[in-house]
Amino acid sequence: MTDLHATAAQCLAATDPAEKLRLTHAAWHALQAGELHPDPASPAPTPIAAPGRPARPTLVLPRQVPQRGLGTPEGRAALVHAVAHIEFNAINLAWDAVYRFRGKPAAYYLDWASCANDEARHFALLSARLKELSHAYGDFDAHNGLWEMAEKTAGSDTARMALVPRVLEARGLDVTPAMIERLRSTGDTRTVEILEVILREEVAHVAAGTRWFLDCCERDGVEPIDTFFELLRDYMGVTLRGPFNLPARREAGFAEEELERLAALAFAG
Repeated sequence: MTDLHATAAQCLAATDPAEKLRLTHAAWHALQAGELHPDPASPAPTPIAAPGRPARPTLVLPRQVPQRGLGTPEGRAALVHAVAHIEFNAINLAWDAVYRFRGKPAAYYLDWASCANDEARHFALLSARLKELSHAYGDFDAHNGLWEMAEKTAGSDTARMALVPRVLEARGLDVTPAMIERLRSTGDTRTVEILEVILREEVAHVAAGTRWFLDCCERDGVEPIDTFFELLRDYMGVTLRGPFNLPARREAGFAEEELERLAALAFAG
């Protein structure tokens, strides 16, 4: 198979996590080797649906996910599981960006296939940590917020680039440093090491969202900052939580005016 879009669909459809990781790494290496290409003759993308995933974890509403303290091994396992679920979803989000949006520059597909490869590696690290904590992916309930936003933005590459990497995934840049400090205070240095890797690499993923959001705005002849906040209002009702990791967001391409307006929205909320 040489069609990148068909390969992305295959990665998306895989239900077994180990198989999804295997296919993801193979696709990334094939793309790097020049063996995969976005084929203009590839069939049009099908309407978005649930991606391939295992029967567990059980998906519940966000407010139904139990909040556990980090003072116990069970609580730390629940946290690792929550992050693992985000990374598993992020593999699917990256592949859907490759599969769904056609006619993009080659660099776009390289960016999102690279993100999928990184997310798969992150998921593997977290799965191994869960095993050390006597658990496995699927042992705790989880919510589906990331994929629900993918469904909402399936018809617009501009909205997808604005809201998935630059809002939902960027939230990880904001909350992970405090999570790391709390885990460090418990002596869980292994989980801290994994989260530090993820935090460092997620900056580049959010930056890819910024890069391609700006590209969409330039293509459409619209002003990016106002467009970003219009999309926030239209899709999310501007329900934002601070504080924001300003250095990481700056590194990921957020303009100072965006950061100021985000802070004002979070304060107002």
